[in-house]
Amino acid sequence: MGIVNIDDDLHDQVRKASVVSCRSINAQAAFWIKIGMLCEMNPTQSFNEIVARELRAAGVMEEAIKVASA
Repeated sequence: MGIVNIDDDLHDQVRKASVVSCRSINAQAAFWIKIGMLCEMNPTQSFNEIVARELRAAGVMEEAIKVASA
């Protein structure tokens, strides 16, 4: 593990996003780095397709999520 120097404004944006995403600042930065790398490696896939693929790879099953009907 090491230290990554980023611009103060970017750090502020990571901090704000981490609150919304219920992640630590480090976890939010790691998420953005991982997704950014995957987007660069898979330029024909959308963000949603990449996240869905990663969720499936982690064993998250869509059928397990129940949505209440209105």
